[in-house]
Amino acid sequence: MNGRALRAYIDLLRLHFAFAWPLLFCSGLFLAFGAYRNFSWDYVLVAALIGLVGFEAGMVLNDYVDRVHDTRDVDRRFTRYWRVFGTRPVAEGLIAPRRALLLVAVLATIALALILTLPFPHSLFVAALMGYAYAAEVFYQVKKRSQRLPIAQLLGRTDFALFPVAGYLAAGMPDSTALLYFLFFYPYAQAHLGANDLADLKNDLARGMKTIPVLYGTEGTALWIAGFTVLHGIAALFFAGVLGLLARAALVGGFVLLLVASGIILRGRTPGAAMRALPCFHVAMMVYAGGIIADFFF
Repeated sequence: MNGRALRAYIDLLRLHFAFAWPLLFCSGLFLAFGAYRNFSWDYVLVAALIGLVGFEAGMVLNDYVDRVHDTRDVDRRFTRYWRVFGTRPVAEGLIAPRRALLLVAVLATIALALILTLPFPHSLFVAALMGYAYAAEVFYQVKKRSQRLPIAQLLGRTDFALFPVAGYLAAGMPDSTALLYFLFFYPYAQAHLGANDLADLKNDLARGMKTIPVLYGTEGTALWIAGFTVLHGIAALFFAGVLGLLARAALVGGFVLLLVASGIILRGRTPGAAMRALPCFHVAMMVYAGGIIADFFF
């Protein structure tokens, strides 16, 4: 593989964010360890690989489904944030669509093989959620091309909200804690999506996508983000009831970062403001996940 191809695959996989996905998946796993007392380092390794490989397959699937629409991009700033070399490899012809689809199949197969090493019924739970997540990703990418209401966003982003829940079910059962984690993370996923869409507004207009800013304008998107941030904070109060002290502190720290991000967007209400706020969303997610994991040990 030459240097150009290597850079293309790094961008396709968004490798500089790769550490985040196993961390988020394992936050659910460690929460289950605390509840079910079944900790194992072997389990952690398998779960981390499932989180990494499974999420990366979804990333590539995203690019494959949107390969035609992504050729219409007019603004590179958002692309450079998510991709080190600032390319959309499939849309730009750096990686052939059939190779991208093959990579999706390979990564998903590896993830499924790892999932099947989990004891039953945990393997069934995680495999079912993985299948649902890929279907929801395709639905989201296709549905947002033509809609009058944000159905794609409200239903499609359940895939991201269920990701740490899948980590929980890798060692736990479908219980109230799993539900509370979903109810906590879903509003975060929606607020984060609103910020993503606002930052990428010029491209979505060029692509003809019916994203939140296209449907409701920049002011409506700012209110969308603020509203879901408030719902996220309310859900955090309930989620905190099943967490230890350190994890609760992480919830407070992460939520403060989201308030800062929401404030930046409410003041600016522009793609530039959303770009400035995005790191707050991502650091908050890492604070949440890291705090839940650390709480298990301390």
